[in-house]
Amino acid sequence: MSVVPMFGLGTFRLKGQAVIDSVSTSLELGYRAIDTAQRYGNEAEIGQAIAASAVQRDALFLTTKISFDNHSADKLVPSLEQSLAKLRTDYVDLTLIHWPALKNNVSLAEYMTALADAKEKGLTRQIGVSNFTIALIKDAIDVVGNGEIATNQIELNPYLQNRKLVDFLQASGIHITSYMTLAYGKLLGDPVVQTIAARHNATAAQVALAWALRLGYSVIPSSTKRENLASNLEAQALKLTARDMKEIAALERNLRLINPDHLAPEWD
Repeated sequence: MSVVPMFGLGTFRLKGQAVIDSVSTSLELGYRAIDTAQRYGNEAEIGQAIAASAVQRDALFLTTKISFDNHSADKLVPSLEQSLAKLRTDYVDLTLIHWPALKNNVSLAEYMTALADAKEKGLTRQIGVSNFTIALIKDAIDVVGNGEIATNQIELNPYLQNRKLVDFLQASGIHITSYMTLAYGKLLGDPVVQTIAARHNATAAQVALAWALRLGYSVIPSSTKRENLASNLEAQALKLTARDMKEIAALERNLRLINPDHLAPEWD
């Protein structure tokens, strides 16, 4: 059974000193899970920030993701070894296939087999996927077996609730990690979310994160500001009511913000 932390730091779009500062501040504040990816171009800076911190490696949960150009059997494991060198660690806790990239001329069977091989070699403790549909999850399970996929990391927020996929994943015992939980900040000005926040003396961001946490999803919000990093952490203590959850459920509008043509599948 997989163990994926419920709360972590996302590092998408953070580069150079910005990601070093974000990771350093987060570790000071008590974050212990960090999410990165080969495509983010910031693994080395994250490794630098971790090395400079007082936090021991075994207290951390590190996730990285395999880029679409490293899917082939001859590239996946070497690319992960490069990621480990950048992160200054002997292993990561979780490695995901970042995008299914079906137009990439590397079969799902090839890259899922290579990912399982990376786990067998001890380079990663757990394996999983990101941006996978129901059909693709089924195909992945056929390759690596039941119980091997620790999570599917998907775009998920009150404007894109992905209920069909969520229901399937939960029925299959596959943990859900929500990214873009704040919908690139679009949720922060939503009157419904703001009203709920006012009822709880909370922020709109805390409401969105608490919504996802209550539904059992892991969240990985990012920020470069200390006050926001601290405030986001406090979402874990926010207990939304059934009324709150019902009002948020009604915000669904199928608003997908991340949909790269050459990488994305046909969504459910």
